[in-house]
Amino acid sequence: MPDPVVPIETERLILRRFVPEDFEAFHGYHRLPEVARYLYRDPRTPEQSRAALERFSALKFEGEGDELVLAVGSRRTGALLGDVVLKWVSREARQAEIGYTFAPEAGGHGYATEAARAVLGLGFGRFGFHRIFARCDALNAGSIGVLRRLGMRQEAHLVQNDRFNGIWGDELIFAMLQEEWERQSAR
Repeated sequence: MPDPVVPIETERLILRRFVPEDFEAFHGYHRLPEVARYLYRDPRTPEQSRAALERFSALKFEGEGDELVLAVGSRRTGALLGDVVLKWVSREARQAEIGYTFAPEAGGHGYATEAARAVLGLGFGRFGFHRIFARCDALNAGSIGVLRRLGMRQEAHLVQNDRFNGIWGDELIFAMLQEEWERQSAR
């Protein structure tokens, strides 16, 4: 039976479910300390990456607490560039959280913005969320830039609310409402 959600094609990208052949590229960026640092976890071991891929390929997106984690590939080459996630946070409040992780070599080309924009469209359009938010480390300039380019507004700056490797860190919360998405999309 075909997947009712994916693939999603944008100008340069294909968002799809993960397949076992994604392992090398996926582990290639998830094992890096500079990538893991902004995910508030340690770099993944090969075993952890393999387990994550298996879990991601089997995820359902049917209700509160579910996650949709998609591989982001290049339409031109097919290469895995990163991944995006949409997490269903509240059925009653119709809220979701968006996130993304990209290989460092994919940075600076607008891929994260393009992929996240597609996921916002999916969240507001197909799933009818009222509000989608994102959280990021206040030092993650790349992610802050993506969220601003998406038109999300900064709602909060949480001071020293998290601790990673013994160091306190600040977190920023960005969000967008469905009506803001619709206005932006109409332009």
